[in-house]
Amino acid sequence: MLEKIDLDRSLPKAEFKPRFTWLQERLMDLQNACWKEKIGSLLVFEGWDAAGKGTVVNSLTQRLEPRGFRLYSVQAPRTYEASLPWLWRFWEKVPNYGEMAIFDRSWYGRVLVERVEKLTPKERVLAGYQDIANFERALADDGYAILKFFLHISKQEQRRRFKALEKDPLNAWHVQDEDWEHHRKYDKYARAAEDMFSRTETEWAPWTIVEATDLRWARVRVFETIVRRFEESLRQHGAAVPPEPKKDDPGDRSAPPVKTPPKPASKSAGKKPAAKGRR
Repeated sequence: MLEKIDLDRSLPKAEFKPRFTWLQERLMDLQNACWKEKIGSLLVFEGWDAAGKGTVVNSLTQRLEPRGFRLYSVQAPRTYEASLPWLWRFWEKVPNYGEMAIFDRSWYGRVLVERVEKLTPKERVLAGYQDIANFERALADDGYAILKFFLHISKQEQRRRFKALEKDPLNAWHVQDEDWEHHRKYDKYARAAEDMFSRTETEWAPWTIVEATDLRWARVRVFETIVRRFEESLRQHGAAVPPEPKKDDPGDRSAPPVKTPPKPASKSAGKKPAAKGRR
């Protein structure tokens, strides 16, 4: 599947700005609509190191209502978490109805990093596919929208980005020895990802493979997918879908012009009764 992805997809800067601004506005309206209808959602971001997951997630959260989402950057389980059922730490992060949870890395580490690096016995990795399917099906049956993204770049592009980061004194810390080790195992990770897609692609929790060589394209691709899914969820719940923002003036919610206050009355003028305040 990955070898068939066109990684040359791109979006000109002049086209990106109005299109992306409109999508940000649209997503904010849909977030509010899902909040009112109590439709929860989980957004999962997986992909290659340096593929731009952080950039995409950051642009996603900029215009959302901050009280309506939680962002989780998933790392290896802590000591006490390792002594519990492995999905427990994700169950406790499931958002309330109407809210959104965004995962930068997720439960798919069980069948990616833990598989390739042999951190988990093979039989438990294989069982993990069914565990994930059951987990996502339970959430979907309860009305949650589940969106899963895999940001894809080539091995050559990943190497180029690692080198560029290492040359930047402010960003060199992003690239560790572990990242280069994963880079050398690119083909093994690609095979693990292919198995992950084939075993966990479902009608209720589909995968979207995002061409991430051009980050403008990647951001628009992610936003358009989320917008479509939220619109579908609202319709499935019998709720009204909010009208779209005007495309000729995307995202324009500027405040009305401020009126010039009237000049104060002269001292000789009689006092006017005070206006009643709004309750």
